[in-house]
Amino acid sequence: MNKSEVACKTQMKPQKYLGKKGLVILIALLSAFIPLSTDLYLPALPGMAENFQAPVSLMNLTLVVFFVFYSFGTLFLGPLSDKYGRKPILIIGLAIYIASSILCSLANNVYYLIVWRIFQAIGSGAATSVSMAIIKDSFYGRERVSALALVQSMIAVAPVIAPMIGAQVLYFTSWRGVFWSLAAIGLISFLGVLFLEETIDERTVGNIFHSLSRLGVVLKNRGFTFLLLTFSFLNLPMMAYVSGSSYINVNGFELSEQIYSYFFAASASLAVIGPFIYLKLAKHFKDNTIIVTSLGIITILGLLIFLVGNLSPWVFSILMGSSTMTLSILRPPGTNLMFEQQKHDTGSVSSLMSCGMTLMGSLGMIVVSLDWENRIFVVGILLAVVALVCLCLWTVSKSIIKHVQQ
Repeated sequence: MNKSEVACKTQMKPQKYLGKKGLVILIALLSAFIPLSTDLYLPALPGMAENFQAPVSLMNLTLVVFFVFYSFGTLFLGPLSDKYGRKPILIIGLAIYIASSILCSLANNVYYLIVWRIFQAIGSGAATSVSMAIIKDSFYGRERVSALALVQSMIAVAPVIAPMIGAQVLYFTSWRGVFWSLAAIGLISFLGVLFLEETIDERTVGNIFHSLSRLGVVLKNRGFTFLLLTFSFLNLPMMAYVSGSSYINVNGFELSEQIYSYFFAASASLAVIGPFIYLKLAKHFKDNTIIVTSLGIITILGLLIFLVGNLSPWVFSILMGSSTMTLSILRPPGTNLMFEQQKHDTGSVSSLMSCGMTLMGSLGMIVVSLDWENRIFVVGILLAVVALVCLCLWTVSKSIIKHVQQ
């Protein structure tokens, strides 16, 4: 490899119209489609249930089917982007997202709403799975890690501000206006994608079924699969906390909904700085040291939440915020390491990462929704146990990767 080739592999691929900042902002917006598409309309759910005269269990299906079909959507659309290119899949996915968001706003019963949410989920699957693949296509080395840290910090803001934006939209309009807002977000993203220059270099050959079969090829890479298990598993206690936080603070600590939102926002906002802390640490420590230390800290914090988390909302919020921040430190190195295990099939890699995170997060939501007497204990135990399991998985992953490299 000559000097020009080396330089090419250490610099971002040029984007004539978007540039580096525009590309990162577009990727962050596309990556945030899940929290935007779910959290933005959470404040509207009670009004929607009343409008449709539907039970809460039926309204909650609009959330459940979204996550289920999003997971399936990512598995199909990522590999297809390896065959047809990132831009065409994004354009089709965003067109589906915009149309389905508008149809959601026009739904006259809950069953139609559920159907259109399925299509909205599929469009979201295109946005998130392909956006991660674009990072792998466009950035190299430490620049990729920096881009991942920036994007993941911006993504972390979405769950914090989405319910606030949704509440403000509801102040001026009805729940239908929330879905018009999502359609507008989809349209902005669609316009951004029109200015995107294709990022993929080599496309897979063969028919669609051959492209989808590449998922199995990637999963046969044991180094990638163990890393996928390690870093996806960490999403289980995180989503358990998010899903159970209102029960813990409102029912358990007897806080008002408004005060609870302040505690939740303060705790969740710490996830924004985690990736930047990683960038600072990476200048002085190896990834193995950062990952092992972070998992150890999460284990200790989980035990502390179990032991003293029920003393007050302040204690619980501080401990949970510290856990959230430490978990977010692990995201950039984890994502980058998974990308590095597979030279090709980037769309399939991205799809499996998105699907793994979603499935583990959904499992956490299911666990915490069971009839527990004290959900604080559950969250604490989940954090400690999952961190210890991930520490074991990380040790196995390192051994496999080292063996392959030899």
